[in-house]
Amino acid sequence: MLLKALLVVSLLFPFCTSIDTIEMDQHVKDGDLLVSKENIFALGFFSPRNSSSRYVGIWYVQKDQKAVVWVANRNDPINDTSGVLTIDRYGRLLLYSNNMQNIPVWSTNVTVQTASFSCRAQLLDSGNLVIYRDNKSKKFMWQSFDYPTDTLLPGMKLGVNWKLGIEWVLTSWKSQDNPGTGEYTNRLYSNQTATPEFFIFYKGLTPHWRSAPVDAGTLVSNQDEMYFFLKNDSTSTRVVLKDSGLVQHLRWNNADREWKELWSGPKYRCDLYGECGANSKCSPDNIISFECDCLPGYEPKSVNDWNMRDGSDGCVSKRVAVSKCRNGEGFMKVARVKDPDTTKAARLEKGISVKECEQVCLSNCSCTAYMVIESEGRSDCLTWYGELLDILVYTQAGRDLHVRVDKIELAENSQNSKDFLKRRGMLAVLMLSVLLALVLIVSLACWRIKKKRKTKETRRHPELQFFHLRTIIAATNNFSPVQKLGQGGFGTVYKGVLRNNQNIAVKRLSRTSEQGVEEFKNEVALIARLQHRNLVKLLGCCIKGQERMLVLEYLPNKSLDCFLFDHTKKSLLDWQKRFEIINGVARGVLYLHQDSRLRIIPRDLKTSNVLLDAEMNPKISDFGMARIFHGDQLQDRTNRVVGTYGYMPPEYVVFGRFSTKLDVFSFGVILLEIVSGKKNNSFHQEDHFVNLIGHVWQLWSEDRALEIVDSSLESYTPDEAMRCIQVGLLCVEEESKNRPSMSAVVFMLSGEASAPSPQQPAFSLRKNSSGDAAVPSVSKGSCSINDVTITKFEGR
Repeated sequence: MLLKALLVVSLLFPFCTSIDTIEMDQHVKDGDLLVSKENIFALGFFSPRNSSSRYVGIWYVQKDQKAVVWVANRNDPINDTSGVLTIDRYGRLLLYSNNMQNIPVWSTNVTVQTASFSCRAQLLDSGNLVIYRDNKSKKFMWQSFDYPTDTLLPGMKLGVNWKLGIEWVLTSWKSQDNPGTGEYTNRLYSNQTATPEFFIFYKGLTPHWRSAPVDAGTLVSNQDEMYFFLKNDSTSTRVVLKDSGLVQHLRWNNADREWKELWSGPKYRCDLYGECGANSKCSPDNIISFECDCLPGYEPKSVNDWNMRDGSDGCVSKRVAVSKCRNGEGFMKVARVKDPDTTKAARLEKGISVKECEQVCLSNCSCTAYMVIESEGRSDCLTWYGELLDILVYTQAGRDLHVRVDKIELAENSQNSKDFLKRRGMLAVLMLSVLLALVLIVSLACWRIKKKRKTKETRRHPELQFFHLRTIIAATNNFSPVQKLGQGGFGTVYKGVLRNNQNIAVKRLSRTSEQGVEEFKNEVALIARLQHRNLVKLLGCCIKGQERMLVLEYLPNKSLDCFLFDHTKKSLLDWQKRFEIINGVARGVLYLHQDSRLRIIPRDLKTSNVLLDAEMNPKISDFGMARIFHGDQLQDRTNRVVGTYGYMPPEYVVFGRFSTKLDVFSFGVILLEIVSGKKNNSFHQEDHFVNLIGHVWQLWSEDRALEIVDSSLESYTPDEAMRCIQVGLLCVEEESKNRPSMSAVVFMLSGEASAPSPQQPAFSLRKNSSGDAAVPSVSKGSCSINDVTITKFEGR
């Protein structure tokens, strides 16, 4: 009890000395915490995300996003809160559960013959949990850093101690909800004759990913041990191996209060180990065609598989009958690559020149390639023997690999080089002539344009930028799940960052989506011609093969529903901001209906399609389902009903008839949702109404309309709120002809026009004459109360 009391005091008063030590026969129960001296790390019981199992772990104290860095009983969870952690007189940490009686669920493997009455365990500010023999000793008997789970912290080792027979390995969790030993391991590997490399192995020793050679500045290697360590700096940094097999180097950003990724792998297909098989190279820049390419002197082992974009069988020598041993052979350079796998058969010879390195490889008929490593003013020679595996081509970094080829390949390459230089010279002369001609043509064209330019302002169409797929892949970190903003019928939306640090939103068409090419063309054609402060701006698009993507402005606050229907975030929307959002959406819809060059019916207006910028200004998005009205056209009909239940009027749901009054109805629902903070389809009260519309109508009929105003609002303007409720009810009237136009809506919201009394709305329940039962006001069709997008396809 004393320990718990001190723990509570230390948490309430963080400037006091924290409890960071367990003395012998003291306990840490479920609910207690050990906190390191400087309040950096905590040790206690926790449950991962959706799990109810209890584990003893270590995590950062002051980070908004809880990051567990070590787990004791990762494979032995406790099913209740009866867990107790203690230390005995032999210096062993013991974890007990009431269900196990005197048998520990987990314990440290300290082996000490003699007992001590002053053993203690201490949580250090490095995140290391250590056990000391006594109070005087500064040497520990055991440390958690020797038994990492999925995270590497500064001060930890990742590698091997050959003398002690210890290997420090990261092992992934089984899943985000289960910290048990997963299927991926991250370890430092070397054959002790070449450069060490990181590997991620899958299910044992199946290579999944291999790093570039490890930076010597973060590597310790001697006759006893070899290990990698993180450089400690003033910021929090860690390396974590995810359950998906992704390894990430993260650093805490105090300004954004989140972990930022410094690097990760594997990112692309070419990062996967041996993606293109033996004697080949994988080029991420060739992702549109085929990433794999054979090394000089080699050809695909299976041409059919290669043509099907499967390079896993790799490449074989073009001319097996032609010897490469003292038969006029030589080397061809493959520029800027990641070193081939050195763990199979490779040798490192230090301090020899480039020419000597070439001769070392040439003199040994088994040598297939060499590479010169320049470092600190000297050159080392790395040679390979046998197949060359896992070669990745870099755009700028990397080192040059020299591949052994036969004399025929060497001669062909030499002749090709001469022909290439000759053609390049002739091409340069031709290009210069063409360039001069183009300059004259362009100059003449510019003069004619200036001469014909009229004084009146010409119509300006926004220029649509076409993005290369490589640019999108780099911006979204290869469509990383971490970058995912949301998902809908169109596909998935990702956050991206361009090279100029501009944030973008990438809307990627799903290949399985029913909303296909026509919707994509529709949205591009529409948004490119729309310019309004309350509409999401289209920056460009990307079309490559089956990939179709929209590149839109990034709005950091995501969609309105994320705030409006969240009990915590809705407090950020005070009445003034809500009223501004209502007016902003109204102006945006009015522009689409009346002020743009085309009359556009979005057909899918809802709170999730109203996005918010950094200042919480609303912008309407998603025009994949929009329709255009031409000339004096006022109404149309479709057999393909699309939209979201709860936001669609009855004439559209039942008969497929749509007009601008469809959007007016949707706007009315949005308006009532903003005022009440409640979702139309999820609102229900027995014996009264089926949804929010019905509830508002009942309160309006009883002169109690202001009771619908969101109770989380600390204050609001009654006149404005009543005006909004009245306009909202007018917009959702059952008969489309009775609903106001959006121009009338804007005037009524501003108070420049008086609003008439609303009539019976659509989709509300009415009591019958006996008062026992309720019947829908719309008897000719029904609507689900789930927020589900519906699509009815017409036959061809």
